[in-house]
Amino acid sequence: MGGQLGLKRILIMTQAPNQALKPSIWPLLLTAAAMMMITMGVRQSTGLFISPINTSTGLGIVSISFAAAIGQFMWGATQPLFGIAADKYGSIRVIVVGSLIMALGTALIPFMHTEAGLIMAMGILSAAGAGAASFSVLVGGMAKRIPVEKRSFASGFINAGSSFGQFVFAPLTQFIIGAAGWINAMFSLAALSLLALPLAWFLRETKKSKSIVTVEVSAKIESTINKSTGITLGKQLHIALRDRSYLCLHAGFFTCGFHIAFLVTHMPGEVALCSLPASVAAGSLAVIGLFNIAGSLIAGAMGQRYRMKYILAWMYASRAVMIVIFLFAPKTALTFYIFAAGLGFTWLATVPPTAGLVGKLFGVRYLATLFGLTIFSHQIGGFFGAWLGGLAFAHFGDYNWMWYADIMLATAAALINLPIREARVSRATTGPLT
Repeated sequence: MGGQLGLKRILIMTQAPNQALKPSIWPLLLTAAAMMMITMGVRQSTGLFISPINTSTGLGIVSISFAAAIGQFMWGATQPLFGIAADKYGSIRVIVVGSLIMALGTALIPFMHTEAGLIMAMGILSAAGAGAASFSVLVGGMAKRIPVEKRSFASGFINAGSSFGQFVFAPLTQFIIGAAGWINAMFSLAALSLLALPLAWFLRETKKSKSIVTVEVSAKIESTINKSTGITLGKQLHIALRDRSYLCLHAGFFTCGFHIAFLVTHMPGEVALCSLPASVAAGSLAVIGLFNIAGSLIAGAMGQRYRMKYILAWMYASRAVMIVIFLFAPKTALTFYIFAAGLGFTWLATVPPTAGLVGKLFGVRYLATLFGLTIFSHQIGGFFGAWLGGLAFAHFGDYNWMWYADIMLATAAALINLPIREARVSRATTGPLT
């Protein structure tokens, strides 16, 4: 009887207008987006340092690319671990520790003149620290405070923060490199990383924010969530890793990571091959970030109205088409900017529908962990995108084979998302965020 009364209470609260969220949701979202702006803005500027580090240390493009690739891998590998820690101890502690580690690792990079040292600073410390204040922890933490029908938009909004960070940090970093040298630019990024510390305070869980969790479920998945209320993390992982839809998400996200890491790491090299100034590379990365703000917000909003697997399939297919057009286009500054604008629209706009699908499939109890695992797959792809780009350049003198691989992987990712099991979107739950 008590369980039935509790279920009725939750269903009533779910169906009622959520007035309590009005004063609380936007500060949380803005804070999470600002944190993503800092951590991802720093990370997405890494490629601008490859040539200066190579000139300063003489390590070679392959060694530096491998350190960057390790960074891609570590950023993903730590996501589920930090997700588990956040699910157990709360997000704020994880974010504070991670921000300090990120700042330390970034500040140590200029002192590293060996491949092992660069791997330790750039590939392990800086990347792992950034993972603590990134997608899995922030999106997972927010999902527990936001109604299910609003999570896709919320994920898109937080993701837009990362894009704005790229838009701001890429040209700013290039300016500092040109004006004061790459070492001072790296120290500046380390200092900026510490801005995440005061922001973490605003993400702390209060009694009021914890009460929001009671309205986390929609009527359609209510019975499923209640049946799994007492499920352990190990059992949930066992179920998820045997679910074909979840594995399809991983496969598609692997391709996304390959694509993004290759471009972030090696776009400056591609620009240099076309005899264009370094400012074009920084400008292209900024354009990607600018257009991904719109892409992330639109993807989040569309996730409330359309099946998210179709949104993902369209995004991956569009990338394959854009790369083909780019390869045949004349390599001018305008071409790079147009290409960047097109790519930017889907860049990390894959995050909201991916996180939304994980929440749809398994609920939000262990969302930080389960979404963290998809991020890990994303960054395994990122490892190969960054590393193989350096190998391709060293062996062939250009990146053509990487572009060809990217086209094939993007096409495969579009197709593999189609069999994902996803319920139709209820039009009754697509109102504006309040």
